[in-house]
Parts: sequence; C-alpha cells; structure tokens
Amino acid sequence: MKPNGKLFMKVEIKRDKEKFLNIKNKIEKGLDLTFQKLLEKKIKEDGEFVFSENGKVVHVKAREFKK
Repeated sequence: MKPNGKLFMKVEIKRDKEKFLNIKNKIEKGLDLTFQKLLEKKIKEDGEFVFSENGKVVHVKAREFKK
C-alpha cells in the first residue's frame, strides 16, 4: 500500500507546529524567569526601569512592579 502524501504532510505540519509551540513556550518561560531575576535585583538596589512612552522618557521604580 502506497503512503498517502497529503496525510504525511498533515502529520509533518502538526509535528512542526508542536515543536514550534514547545520552543515558543520555553522561550517565554525563560524570558519570564529572566525578568523576575532582573526585577528582584533592581528592587534590592532601589533601581528603576526606563521606558519610552509617546516619545517621552518615563522612569519607574522597580518596586512599583511588585504592587
């Protein structure tokens, strides 16, 4: 019996999608962990984060993120 090419492609696409989602989830978890470590360090140092909002520079104390 000859394998169905369309079915094989669907299985491969599903596997690729699962691999992509797995990698995406690992990256998101890593970013969350990294931010938490940075936040803890900045809080201990009484540091702040600097953002740009509508072209203006905004300073936010790290401890404000824990509220």
